[in-house]
Amino acid sequence: MFALTIDHDSSVPPYEQLRLGVLAQVRSGELTAGTKIPTVRALAAELGLAPNTVARAYRELEADGVLETRGRQGSFIASSGDPTRDAAGRAATEYVAAIRRLGVDDETALRYIRSALEA
Repeated sequence: MFALTIDHDSSVPPYEQLRLGVLAQVRSGELTAGTKIPTVRALAAELGLAPNTVARAYRELEADGVLETRGRQGSFIASSGDPTRDAAGRAATEYVAAIRRLGVDDETALRYIRSALEA
């Protein structure tokens, strides 16, 4: 899900690389409305960044309407403005969460989807 890399040698600041990376994933449909994103601390540790760097990127994404914070529930990708796309994204996110809880591998999960689409 949140496959981002930061080039520490780039002239683009890390918070901006993170912001642009999230935007690119939202635009491509890889991150859909309702997708929960990692906490600031978790993502900072994963990417080797300071928590304040990740927090800044999250604040800017929230100001742009890309993220929404739901208190203790965390931060999520916000609505795209397209109700059909949003509902489909939420359904996909819920399906993946259910499949993960069941311990089903990705290839089997995709077979279930293909089978359901063909029915």
